[in-house]
Amino acid sequence: MKRALISVSDKRGIEELARFLVEHEYEIISTGGTKTTLKDADIPVTPIADFTGQPEILEGRVKTLHPKVAAGILFRRNVAEDLHTMDAQGYVSIDIVVVNLYPFAQTVASGKPEADIIENIDIGGPTLVRAAAKNAEWVTILTDPSQYSQFMREYDNGISIEFRHKCRKAAFKLVKEYDIAIDEYFSGNGSGASGPSPSVSLPETLHIDLRKKSALRYGENPHQFAALYRTADDTTLSLVDAEQLAGKELSYNNYLDLDSVLGMILDFDQPFATISKHTNPCGAAVADRLAHAYSAAYEADPLSAYGSIIGVNRVVDLFTAQLIHTTEFVECILAPDFEPDALALLSKKKQRRLLRLPAIGSVAPGSHWLRAIHGGFLYQSADRHTIGENDLTVVTEVKPTAEQIRSLLFAFRLVKHVKSNAIIVVRDTHLVGHGAGQTSRVDSVDIAVKKAGDRAKGAVLASDAFFPMADGVEAAAVAGVTAIIQPGGSKKDDECIAAANAAGIAMVFTGIRHFKH
Repeated sequence: MKRALISVSDKRGIEELARFLVEHEYEIISTGGTKTTLKDADIPVTPIADFTGQPEILEGRVKTLHPKVAAGILFRRNVAEDLHTMDAQGYVSIDIVVVNLYPFAQTVASGKPEADIIENIDIGGPTLVRAAAKNAEWVTILTDPSQYSQFMREYDNGISIEFRHKCRKAAFKLVKEYDIAIDEYFSGNGSGASGPSPSVSLPETLHIDLRKKSALRYGENPHQFAALYRTADDTTLSLVDAEQLAGKELSYNNYLDLDSVLGMILDFDQPFATISKHTNPCGAAVADRLAHAYSAAYEADPLSAYGSIIGVNRVVDLFTAQLIHTTEFVECILAPDFEPDALALLSKKKQRRLLRLPAIGSVAPGSHWLRAIHGGFLYQSADRHTIGENDLTVVTEVKPTAEQIRSLLFAFRLVKHVKSNAIIVVRDTHLVGHGAGQTSRVDSVDIAVKKAGDRAKGAVLASDAFFPMADGVEAAAVAGVTAIIQPGGSKKDDECIAAANAAGIAMVFTGIRHFKH
């Protein structure tokens, strides 16, 4: 008699597989919910308790942990002593093991109490999987419904050793990832805590499982090798999941730019558009309609829009597509989706890459960031902190108007996406000037107001960090800026406030810094 042990949490395809096995004269041994599912489908099943002669106990915590089960899987079919032991004990072979594990990670993600989480730590399942995988020379281990169809196709011609070895690899990977999820839960990873408090604990060990999505033509430069990887079993929002609808292959630099754009568009609820170069926005705006937002973003710096990356947080309609289509040389466009006529128009330029990511706005982004350094990694909570009107401290004699506060809040939300030292100039809710990545803050101010030109007159200015000296405030005043938002906290705050008062500028402090290195 041939035997298959089936015990699965994910029951997709299990009835079809079980019927196939019965048709090929297998006795099916099963447990708990799987046994019920198969019986309800009129598939003959031997309960595990009947097979072992021992009842399931401890409310199902102990079912398959029995020497008859372990020996039936693990004995070596070509070792005489193993065969003699099996015969002496009255044990029989188990030739196929179909097991997947309790949904531990899904239970954690659901927010259920710890008692439920602990009950979803599978014990017997990993034991069965590891035993069958260890003995893959004779036993077939199936841990994923996607394997069933190939198994059934191969069966009549004999299950190949290559297929069994492939399944063994998948089995050990499953158990590894399962144990990592448990380790991370009890190590405090994924708690969602953020901030500088020493009481916030990050995990002592980070487990990173990356799967290659595609090779890239090269890295940042043609002499460098590169590939794209996706974090395995990660349900958070990812650019890697975007569907490319048109255009040539994406480059390493495209992905860096697109990820920066993705971060920006996730920060705004109103229709928003950004035009980015080298991970910095050279144009950005919110408006009542997407087309209006894109038009305002483009007008911020038309020169820099050449060779740009565009990101929007709404479905691209034809009107918006017509505006984008007239923009000379756009590298990539990222959007939740494209209306059919908009897609048809934008696809006419064959070099222009179009990416659809429907999860924008519906799937949560990751809560932590990981960056490589030589020989190690840096790990931190994501910068999700937002500032509202009640968080502002007015420090000048002149108070900002309601309209200025609206613009200041938009500017401070956007400036965190600009490389530090970061300065941006905003009119209404439109970026009009930007200074990024300079080694002195006043240089960033000079660049930002130069980019803004006459539009700096009556505009507001945001700084990602405090002004170390009053020269940045003075340069903004000379350009005609009328309100400033900054974190504050400099030793020379008093001098900066005095400079703002002398110029009749309103200035507010946030107490929050937004460096982006």
